[in-house]
Amino acid sequence: MAHAIFGYQGACRNIHGHSYVLHISVSSKDSTDRFLSPPGFIIDFKQLKHIVKSHVVDRFDHSLVVSRLYLKNNPGLLIQDNCEIWEFEPTAENILLFIIQILSPVMPKNISITSAKLYETKDSYVTWRSDNLP
Repeated sequence: MAHAIFGYQGACRNIHGHSYVLHISVSSKDSTDRFLSPPGFIIDFKQLKHIVKSHVVDRFDHSLVVSRLYLKNNPGLLIQDNCEIWEFEPTAENILLFIIQILSPVMPKNISITSAKLYETKDSYVTWRSDNLP
């Protein structure tokens, strides 16, 4: 995915891309300290991967995300089918918050996202945790 950050004075003000890596942790809303009944897991990893792929990866892979403000100040930008225009800047922090907002409503009813980590590079990442919510 590519993005650009309006108002930033560094190189990230220009359109550039990343090979993001997303980690999602989930838990059951049915809390228990006992072993899980068969099949013995909260959610099948294949099901979780399918949810993430269909709602996040397929949407953002090979796309460009810019803010409306960025577009207003760069009118020569050619908008194509793979471009998303947001009302906020597509920083790693905002991208992760956006992903949480996309995934939370599509999780199975007894599953909640407890944490998420988005790597922009191999050693630059942001983390979100549900226990940080008010």
